Amino acid sequence: MKTEVTVIEHPLVQHKLTLMRQAETSTGKFRQLLHEIGILLAYEVTRDLPLKYEEIKTPLAPMFAPMLAADKKMVIVSIMRAGQGLLDGILELIPSARVGHIGLYRDPSTHVAVEYYFKVPHDIDQRDVLVVDPMLATGNSAVAAVDRLKEVNPKSIKFLCLLAAPEGITHFHGQHPDVPIYTAAIDEYLDENGYIIPGLGDAGDRMYGTK
Repeated sequence: MKTEVTVIEHPLVQHKLTLMRQAETSTGKFRQLLHEIGILLAYEVTRDLPLKYEEIKTPLAPMFAPMLAADKKMVIVSIMRAGQGLLDGILELIPSARVGHIGLYRDPSTHVAVEYYFKVPHDIDQRDVLVVDPMLATGNSAVAAVDRLKEVNPKSIKFLCLLAAPEGITHFHGQHPDVPIYTAAIDEYLDENGYIIPGLGDAGDRMYGTK
């Protein structure tokens, strides 16, 4: 089985991504764009949510109308710290979703993901999980996050990112072929420091102004 990769090519997503890539984009503008693109990406990644029909009354007549199925419960899991920017936008669209956090940092010499925090809802085994992180670069953080989540046995897992590198997709394919990837773009390659090229720099640093 090979991991499904969906590239979200909506014009608004692509336009906002281009603005985020530009080196002159300010911290505040970058954060705003990440929030906005999170909303748009969430719209696309939730296309398969099941509906049920309930009887309602409009001001003029009764009807059977579609609503989200009550048993389709979601958890958005943010890979800290940059995942928070996507998370905030997604929650604006799906305010009823529960939230989890996984704290990971990349060892600068080995690029291996090291966990320092893990907190998810207690009933995650009854919920579908959407893992969010702006960058799928080496894939080490994404793989580590999904490894950890599979230990608590959620109903399903999807991975959502802003940018992906071919190397990261290949690595993720090898470890989690059952987890679909959604991204706004697949870039060219990773440099010797594990950064996506052409990319947009370090998403966390640009979001928080820490470099």
